[in-house]
Amino acid sequence: GINAEYGETLENGGVLNDLRGRIRAEIFRALEDPSLERPKLPSENLLINELIREYLTFNNYHHTLSVLMQESRQPHQPLDRDFLCSELHMKTPSQPDVPLLYGMVSHFTDQHTRNTHHGGSAEESTEEEEGDVKTLQPSITIVHKA
Repeated sequence: GINAEYGETLENGGVLNDLRGRIRAEIFRALEDPSLERPKLPSENLLINELIREYLTFNNYHHTLSVLMQESRQPHQPLDRDFLCSELHMKTPSQPDVPLLYGMVSHFTDQHTRNTHHGGSAEESTEEEEGDVKTLQPSITIVHKA
């Protein structure tokens, strides 16, 4: 009936998913015991969470992002991308809107392909030339440091 049509419209428009994400975040917030002191966020987690935040934002996974931010205690202000690249020993990509995770995945999948085609195993590491350029479909180019 009419209720089913409204529900389908809200589902297709993403409204229901948005509400579900908000409810999950509020439930997590309510369940946290404010009297418990949580440990400081390790620097590795800070970097990993920032890579995930960038990826989730790029793909419009806003509900998942809201839960990640609540659970991880990641600072509200995103880390500076140049700082993030520096910490990961990467050159800053020429395409600032593309998440760094895409370049990292491309780097390792290309490395695996090179190792496999050159008779090496995927576990062997190969040295890359400075400024090696990787292309990730569709037409996303990421430049990595050696």
